[in-house]
Amino acid sequence: MAYEQVLTTTRGRVGIITLNRPEKLNAWTGQMGAEIQDQVSRWNADPAIGAILVTAEGRAFCAGADMGGFANRVRENAEGSGQQLQRGGVSFTHVIRESKPTVAAINGYAVGVGLTMILPFDVRIASTRAQMSIRFIKMGLMPELGSTRLLAQLVGLGNATDMCLTGRMVGADEALRMGLVTQVTEPEELFDTALTKATEIADNPTGAVMMIKELLRKNPLDPDLEAVMERENLRDQIARRLPDHSEAVAAFMEKRPPTFNR
Repeated sequence: MAYEQVLTTTRGRVGIITLNRPEKLNAWTGQMGAEIQDQVSRWNADPAIGAILVTAEGRAFCAGADMGGFANRVRENAEGSGQQLQRGGVSFTHVIRESKPTVAAINGYAVGVGLTMILPFDVRIASTRAQMSIRFIKMGLMPELGSTRLLAQLVGLGNATDMCLTGRMVGADEALRMGLVTQVTEPEELFDTALTKATEIADNPTGAVMMIKELLRKNPLDPDLEAVMERENLRDQIARRLPDHSEAVAAFMEKRPPTFNR
């Protein structure tokens, strides 16, 4: 399927989505979001793909929402014709959290929705040139896409509060220290580093990977440790019966790489 605001390709078992509005600093639009969701859904149904990498053309990852959309909404509200805000952002977050593993390669500015869209990702890797800001307060708006919880989970409540209430920029090194990203690379190494990470994940057995993602989605917020361990045990019993486990054991005994049934 041809898209207008993103480019798509594959490298081995990794699907790659590239935000492609460099002249607009890859500003987010509803169309861009729909195109990302559509491609992610297609790759989720494709057994040949084991992980998804999102990157961007130009000097920004995503510099926030397209300001034309803001202007239209302000005008509609002033005229009394503004529609109720929809919860479409929640659906985007759900798509990402429930998808095959996702890796973000943050090459420059990731501001507002440019940051909140990748908080549900599984791995975030930044260029030394990356600048991140949850900048909604500067527009008199609320953080979105579940970011008031997701950001606090990643960087702690104190750092999340500081970022949300000031709207300040956070550079790559500070983002690494607070846990917002897991790795920082030189700009020319960013794509290859992110692709290597995505490939490392994609080469693991997809069935087990998806069960681990489910556990990481549910267990960190459950105060009942017994319930956490029960979920782990139930999924471990499933995993033990899958062909991938038998193949991993056989490959270890035979001193060869495993060939998983994906």
